[in-house]
Amino acid sequence: MLLAPLLAEETGIGALGIDVGSLIVYLINFGVLLAVLYFFAYKRVLGMLDQRSGRIKESLEEADRVREESQQQQASMQQALNEGRQEGQRVLVEARQMAERYREDQQASARAEAEAFKESARDEIRQERDAALEQVRRQFAILAVTAAERIISRSLDADAHKDLIDEVLTQGGALSSSEGSSGG
Repeated sequence: MLLAPLLAEETGIGALGIDVGSLIVYLINFGVLLAVLYFFAYKRVLGMLDQRSGRIKESLEEADRVREESQQQQASMQQALNEGRQEGQRVLVEARQMAERYREDQQASARAEAEAFKESARDEIRQERDAALEQVRRQFAILAVTAAERIISRSLDADAHKDLIDEVLTQGGALSSSEGSSGG
């Protein structure tokens, strides 16, 4: 109350338009409100803030963990992709090698078939040549006998005839083999 007359004057705080009594009441109200909030709400608010901080921290840790797992999965997928490429290249190389072997086998088979065909043709030619020579020998023997019969003007008996044919064939075979080896 002593302060009231001093404050009533228009000097000091009163001059600023501040009522000192109201200011004191406001300060007391603020102190009471602060005490009530401190004892009843401060710990709860701090607890909620701590919980929220913990959840944010867990979320960040979870995000880091997911990012690391994602990087690991990406690395493993890249490795699997590289292995797949290498396997594909290996399979391609093997396929090319197998195709080359198949081509070589087919060429060898074709050569063998051609060689067999040539050999078969040679055998056929030899057989036809031998048959033709045998036919020529027979014709030669018939002509020789006919010529001999006409020259002698008599018919030979069968044994003499056979002996004569064998002799002519032997001489004819000796002549044809010597001609065949020198001409062939």
